[in-house]
Amino acid sequence: MTDETDRFYRPNVGVALFDRDGNVLVARRRGSADAWQMPQGGVHDGEDLETAARRELAEEVGVRSVDLLGRVDEWLRYDLPAETLANHRWKGKWKGQRQAWIAMRFTGDDSEIDLTAEKPPEFDAWKWVPLADVPSLIVPFKRPIYERVARDFARFAQPA
Repeated sequence: MTDETDRFYRPNVGVALFDRDGNVLVARRRGSADAWQMPQGGVHDGEDLETAARRELAEEVGVRSVDLLGRVDEWLRYDLPAETLANHRWKGKWKGQRQAWIAMRFTGDDSEIDLTAEKPPEFDAWKWVPLADVPSLIVPFKRPIYERVARDFARFAQPA
């Protein structure tokens, strides 16, 4: 369900990608020593959320071997900080993002992960981490969303 304020938030899908050990994939934004996040990206007009999640995984980290596990039941929103928004590529169209979060299990081998699948690459490093540790790695303005995702997806954070 959406409301009138949603028009100020870019539709986005985030993916908690779990490995066989129950850890999740995080990637570091290129050019930033400490900006880690889980894969995420915009949802195209008319695109369903699972399709968007699979596309974003393929584009950002080269991953295609996944099984759907579940999703957060509602859209989660965050605002970009004012100092970021002023110089952001959105040029004032959006004030933040509303995100649908999906949990998926990675069924491939780590060699499938390819941060150069997208040109230019968005990320320069990746690692598997315990889900409970993810919020502490995230930029502060996104942290409440990641805390919610960690709570909702805790049931997937165990060996498959």
